[in-house]
Amino acid sequence: MKIFTSTQIKELDNYTIEHEPIKSVDLMERAARALTQAIAERWSKEVPVVIFAGPGNNGGDALAVARMLVERDYQVQTFLFNITGHLSADCTENKKRLVDRKGRSLLTEVTQEFDPPRLEEGMLVVDGLFGSGLNKPLAGGFASLVKYINASKAEVVSIDMPSGLMTEDNTYNVSANIVRATLTLTLQHKKLSFLFAENQPYIGELQILDIGLSQEGIEKTEANYTIIEKEQMRQMLLPREAFAHKGMMGHALIIAGSYGMAGAAILATKACLRAGVGKVTTHTPKRNVAIMQTAVPEAVIQIDREETTFTEGVATEEFQAMGIGPGLGTTEQTAITLIAQLRRASCPTVVDADALNILANRRAWLQQLPKGIILTPHPKELDRIEGQSIDSYERLTKARDLAERLQGYVVLKGRFTAICMPDGHIAFNPTGNAGMATAGSGDVLTGILTALLARGYDRREACLLGTYLHGLAGDLAAQELGEESLIASDIISFLPKAFAALRA
Repeated sequence: MKIFTSTQIKELDNYTIEHEPIKSVDLMERAARALTQAIAERWSKEVPVVIFAGPGNNGGDALAVARMLVERDYQVQTFLFNITGHLSADCTENKKRLVDRKGRSLLTEVTQEFDPPRLEEGMLVVDGLFGSGLNKPLAGGFASLVKYINASKAEVVSIDMPSGLMTEDNTYNVSANIVRATLTLTLQHKKLSFLFAENQPYIGELQILDIGLSQEGIEKTEANYTIIEKEQMRQMLLPREAFAHKGMMGHALIIAGSYGMAGAAILATKACLRAGVGKVTTHTPKRNVAIMQTAVPEAVIQIDREETTFTEGVATEEFQAMGIGPGLGTTEQTAITLIAQLRRASCPTVVDADALNILANRRAWLQQLPKGIILTPHPKELDRIEGQSIDSYERLTKARDLAERLQGYVVLKGRFTAICMPDGHIAFNPTGNAGMATAGSGDVLTGILTALLARGYDRREACLLGTYLHGLAGDLAAQELGEESLIASDIISFLPKAFAALRA
């Protein structure tokens, strides 16, 4: 699924109008029908409705919704804000249609002073002030109105976007001047800002409404952002041939675990095995050997000469992929060994956890990383590497820039994990849940990614499929165990069901 910018959204509207063909006011009517139906499915006619309409096309949508709710016998009070004396053409037309409509409706056009209506519990506010075209924070009277709406106990439905929230970049927005919706009814596609944690209080529940924008236009329009789709992942799955043997399924190397952190090595190794690789060799310090061989008897254990830390490099010629970092520690000797290991790696490599922390403390070493490297930071790890970010949009931008600069992949973990690619494209993973916010979850992802690389998936495929399967396994685990009780090893346990669900 593509995520379009505000400019592209307007272009898609115009493409639909030109090529369907359809008048712009009739496209607005189609959107309003979908909006009205969604509202009517949730709120009965007994609920008083107050609609705030802005002067642009978002306001036109709101006025059309007002008319259609009146036709369904809702009690509707509508306020149209025409402060500058200029309404968009379609807003003007829908104002006329609403005025001409007989019914339980009251329209007030606000040109100067505004006496706000009482907003009480049990009422519904429809926010149609500003949509996806907004490009600066709200101020003045509109900011005051937003604060008034937010202070009320009425439920709020926002049309397309909560007014005041911008489609992409809200880094310098004013949070107090953004509507806090109960429900956001967005048109045709998710917006980029909907994927960021700090914007969730404004969006409330999200529902996407299909308003029939041109499918041809959607397919023709290139998008820098996409959301991974299940069918795309299903088609990506490699077959497992009937006469396959372990030598054909790939040999993965996991370098993980310092003394006291053997669990990270166990999780990464088990996940690697569960993700379908033929063979896993885990390189770990001497003191981890007994627990590793007990916990993961299927793995080959390669023993570092040091008792407690990683100090001995591993030749990678016999391996198809390498995962390095979980529980590794950050001692000086480990750091020196790490950069030597990464420089001479001859196979696709996943870098996680302490390996990222070592690189964050020695940023000049980033220049020595091989092309195609895969980094899997969580937000704080990325901040250590690229500097503190004000918000998720700035952090995402830094992750994309890092991927382009390294000509590698940055998998920025979290809700809607972002896979940043060397060409600047970013794909968001829709699977996963809050129960996966638990220690070791990232180690599991490292194991899955390393396995897929060893199996023969290219780096892009491994990142997309690996994050999707990781989240899907977490979702299946949460369905059975609940989010509160989910631990990292549960994700591994549900990987078989995730593969089965994807193949089904």
